Amino acid sequence: MKKQLLIYPPHEHLGRYFSIAVIVMVMIVLTLVILNPQVNLVPALLGLCMIGGLGIYISHIIDQQRLSFSLSDMHLQHHTPKGGWSVRWHDIREIGIPTISKDGWHQPMPWVGIRLKSYEPLLDGISFRLASHIIMEQRSLLLVAYRRSESTPNTKLEDMMFDDTPYVGASGKVYKGLVAMLANRMKYTRELLGFDVFVSEDLLDRPLEDFVGLTRQYLASAGRIPADTTDKEN
Repeated sequence: MKKQLLIYPPHEHLGRYFSIAVIVMVMIVLTLVILNPQVNLVPALLGLCMIGGLGIYISHIIDQQRLSFSLSDMHLQHHTPKGGWSVRWHDIREIGIPTISKDGWHQPMPWVGIRLKSYEPLLDGISFRLASHIIMEQRSLLLVAYRRSESTPNTKLEDMMFDDTPYVGASGKVYKGLVAMLANRMKYTRELLGFDVFVSEDLLDRPLEDFVGLTRQYLASAGRIPADTTDKEN
């Protein structure tokens, strides 16, 4: 059994240092006010309030962004201020780095791609806010994949972007609205890139290759694939 591993975004440390700097600034201003009684208290207190408010705001942002992923022996879970999603390893078919074609060469993209066995476990647990965020955030991913596709896709780009056609899952369950739009987007990105769910490298505390290798170890522990496999499943 593999122990739980927590993944933090790299900018989390920068935010922490900034918060420390804000606290130091508050202490300096407060010390100046104490040592200089002739200082006008009104602007000094206003300055302290502004700096303190900024510090509280930064701390709040840091708390929201502190954890991006958790990996356990059962599942891979994504955490965001807008909600999250969780997928069991047994529901994942493949994890890799998507590529696009340029001048006959396949270039890796700054994303980790996850191909699912079924969309339903993810769709059933995702929040509307996060579904909307993914749809908007990954427009550029779809755009690049469409323009660099080696074959002409069957659907026009403008029809792919916000396709809210009801999606019917493998069990017959019908999804509508934002969740259907997300499911359709996943279907199109699988057609273009071979994956359904994407993780930006900006959310990771390590190189893409290391994260993919790590997740494959968890997949291997769950009995899905050999840890060192590099071949895609059909």
